[in-house]
Amino acid sequence: MKLNEITDNEGATKNRKRLGRGIGSGSGKTAGRGVKGQKARSGVAINGFEGGQMPIYRRLPKRGFNNIFKSDYVVVSVGRIQVAIDAGKLDAKNTIDAAALKAAGVIRRELDGVRIMADGELTGKLTIEVAGASKAAVEKIEKAGGTIKLLSVKAEKPAATAE
Repeated sequence: MKLNEITDNEGATKNRKRLGRGIGSGSGKTAGRGVKGQKARSGVAINGFEGGQMPIYRRLPKRGFNNIFKSDYVVVSVGRIQVAIDAGKLDAKNTIDAAALKAAGVIRRELDGVRIMADGELTGKLTIEVAGASKAAVEKIEKAGGTIKLLSVKAEKPAATAE
Protein backbone atom coordinates (compact mmCIF):
# COMPACT_ATOMS: atom_id res chain seq x y z
CA MET A 1 0.00 0.00 0.00
CA LYS A 2 1.27 3.46 -0.92
CA LEU A 3 0.23 6.75 0.63
CA ASN A 4 -0.98 8.10 -2.71
CA GLU A 5 -3.25 5.06 -3.17
CA ILE A 6 -5.17 5.46 0.09
CA THR A 7 -8.83 6.35 -0.48
CA ASP A 8 -11.93 6.56 1.69
CA ASN A 9 -14.58 3.85 1.56
CA GLU A 10 -17.18 4.12 -1.19
CA GLY A 11 -20.09 6.31 -0.04
CA ALA A 12 -18.28 7.52 3.11
CA THR A 13 -18.35 11.15 1.97
CA LYS A 14 -21.10 13.09 0.24
CA ASN A 15 -20.64 16.20 -1.82
CA ARG A 16 -22.27 19.26 -0.28
CA LYS A 17 -25.39 20.61 -1.95
CA ARG A 18 -24.69 23.85 -3.85
CA LEU A 19 -27.72 25.99 -3.12
CA GLY A 20 -29.06 28.95 -5.05
CA ARG A 21 -27.15 28.36 -8.31
CA GLY A 22 -29.87 28.81 -10.91
CA ILE A 23 -33.28 27.31 -11.59
CA GLY A 24 -31.84 24.44 -13.64
CA SER A 25 -29.88 23.03 -10.68
CA GLY A 26 -33.08 22.02 -8.89
CA SER A 27 -32.15 23.95 -5.76
CA GLY A 28 -31.93 27.48 -7.13
CA LYS A 29 -33.94 30.61 -6.28
CA THR A 30 -35.25 29.71 -2.78
CA ALA A 31 -32.51 27.12 -2.15
CA GLY A 32 -34.87 24.45 -0.81
CA ARG A 33 -36.43 26.72 1.84
CA GLY A 34 -39.84 26.98 0.20
CA VAL A 35 -41.36 30.44 -0.14
CA LYS A 36 -41.37 33.53 2.06
CA GLY A 37 -42.03 33.59 5.76
CA GLN A 38 -40.14 33.24 9.03
CA LYS A 39 -38.65 29.84 8.19
CA ALA A 40 -37.26 31.10 4.88
CA ARG A 41 -35.13 33.66 6.76
CA SER A 42 -32.00 32.98 8.74
CA GLY A 43 -31.94 32.83 12.55
CA VAL A 44 -35.17 30.89 13.08
CA ALA A 45 -35.65 29.28 16.49
CA ILE A 46 -39.27 28.45 17.17
CA ASN A 47 -39.16 25.26 19.24
CA GLY A 48 -42.40 24.77 21.14
CA PHE A 49 -44.21 27.46 19.14
CA GLU A 50 -47.50 26.18 17.76
CA GLY A 51 -48.57 29.03 15.53
CA GLY A 52 -50.46 30.98 18.16
CA GLN A 53 -52.36 27.93 19.41
CA MET A 54 -51.94 27.40 23.15
CA PRO A 55 -48.75 25.28 23.41
CA ILE A 56 -48.93 21.80 24.92
CA TYR A 57 -46.69 22.74 27.83
CA ARG A 58 -49.27 25.37 28.82
CA ARG A 59 -52.34 23.20 28.15
CA LEU A 60 -51.21 20.48 30.54
CA PRO A 61 -51.74 21.06 34.28
CA LYS A 62 -48.83 21.61 36.62
CA ARG A 63 -48.27 18.72 38.95
CA GLY A 64 -46.15 18.16 42.07
CA PHE A 65 -43.25 20.14 43.46
CA ASN A 66 -39.59 19.75 44.41
CA ASN A 67 -39.01 19.51 48.14
CA ILE A 68 -35.85 21.52 48.80
CA PHE A 69 -35.48 20.01 52.29
CA LYS A 70 -35.46 16.38 51.07
CA SER A 71 -32.36 14.39 52.04
CA ASP A 72 -30.43 12.94 49.13
CA TYR A 73 -28.66 9.70 50.13
CA VAL A 74 -26.02 7.71 48.28
CA VAL A 75 -27.36 4.15 48.01
CA VAL A 76 -24.87 1.30 48.51
CA SER A 77 -25.78 -2.38 48.54
CA VAL A 78 -24.43 -4.93 51.01
CA GLY A 79 -23.11 -6.92 48.04
CA ARG A 80 -21.15 -3.91 46.74
CA ILE A 81 -19.43 -3.54 50.13
CA GLN A 82 -18.56 -7.27 50.08
CA VAL A 83 -17.06 -6.93 46.57
CA ALA A 84 -14.87 -4.03 47.80
CA ILE A 85 -13.72 -6.11 50.80
CA ASP A 86 -12.92 -9.10 48.56
CA ALA A 87 -10.93 -6.80 46.23
CA GLY A 88 -8.92 -5.51 49.20
CA LYS A 89 -10.18 -1.94 48.87
CA LEU A 90 -12.02 -1.98 52.22
CA ASP A 91 -10.68 -3.38 55.48
CA ALA A 92 -13.33 -5.48 57.24
CA LYS A 93 -11.61 -5.01 60.64
CA ASN A 94 -12.02 -1.22 60.60
CA THR A 95 -15.27 0.70 60.88
CA ILE A 96 -16.88 1.22 57.49
CA ASP A 97 -18.28 4.74 57.16
CA ALA A 98 -18.88 7.25 54.36
CA ALA A 99 -15.23 8.39 54.36
CA ALA A 100 -13.96 4.79 54.08
CA LEU A 101 -16.40 4.02 51.25
CA LYS A 102 -15.28 7.17 49.40
CA ALA A 103 -11.58 6.33 49.86
CA ALA A 104 -12.23 2.79 48.54
CA GLY A 105 -13.99 4.16 45.44
CA VAL A 106 -17.32 2.55 46.31
CA ILE A 107 -19.07 5.94 46.31
CA ARG A 108 -18.14 9.13 44.47
CA ARG A 109 -19.50 11.71 46.92
CA GLU A 110 -21.23 11.60 50.32
CA LEU A 111 -24.20 13.94 49.63
CA ASP A 112 -26.46 13.89 52.74
CA GLY A 113 -25.19 10.49 53.89
CA VAL A 114 -24.96 6.84 52.88
CA ARG A 115 -27.89 4.41 52.98
CA ILE A 116 -27.28 0.66 52.89
CA MET A 117 -29.61 -1.64 50.93
CA ALA A 118 -29.91 -5.42 51.17
CA ASP A 119 -28.95 -6.52 47.62
CA GLY A 120 -26.21 -9.14 47.57
CA GLU A 121 -24.67 -11.37 50.24
CA LEU A 122 -22.34 -10.69 53.16
CA THR A 123 -19.77 -13.22 54.39
CA GLY A 124 -17.74 -11.61 57.20
CA LYS A 125 -18.75 -9.53 60.19
CA LEU A 126 -18.53 -5.77 59.76
CA THR A 127 -18.91 -2.62 61.83
CA ILE A 128 -20.78 -0.04 59.80
CA GLU A 129 -21.62 3.60 60.60
CA VAL A 130 -24.00 5.17 58.07
CA ALA A 131 -26.93 7.59 57.87
CA GLY A 132 -29.52 4.91 57.08
CA ALA A 133 -30.18 1.30 56.20
CA SER A 134 -33.13 -0.81 55.14
CA LYS A 135 -34.53 -3.34 57.63
CA ALA A 136 -33.41 -6.24 55.42
CA ALA A 137 -29.86 -4.80 55.23
CA VAL A 138 -29.69 -4.47 59.04
CA GLU A 139 -30.84 -8.11 59.35
CA LYS A 140 -28.18 -9.32 56.88
CA ILE A 141 -25.39 -7.43 58.66
CA GLU A 142 -26.45 -8.69 62.11
CA LYS A 143 -26.96 -12.25 60.78
CA ALA A 144 -23.33 -12.19 59.56
CA GLY A 145 -22.26 -11.20 63.09
CA GLY A 146 -21.70 -7.51 62.41
CA THR A 147 -23.06 -4.32 63.92
CA ILE A 148 -24.59 -1.26 62.28
CA LYS A 149 -24.83 2.19 63.84
CA LEU A 150 -27.24 4.66 62.27
CA LEU A 151 -26.08 8.27 62.52
CA SER A 152 -28.47 11.16 62.94
CA VAL A 153 -28.08 13.04 59.66
CA LYS A 154 -28.78 16.79 59.71
CA ALA A 155 -30.24 18.46 62.77
CA GLU A 156 -33.83 19.41 62.03
CA LYS A 157 -34.73 23.10 62.03
CA PRO A 158 -36.30 24.11 65.38
CA ALA A 159 -40.05 24.57 65.27
CA ALA A 160 -41.20 28.18 65.02
CA THR A 161 -42.38 29.42 68.40
CA ALA A 162 -45.27 31.84 68.81
CA GLU A 163 -44.08 35.02 70.49
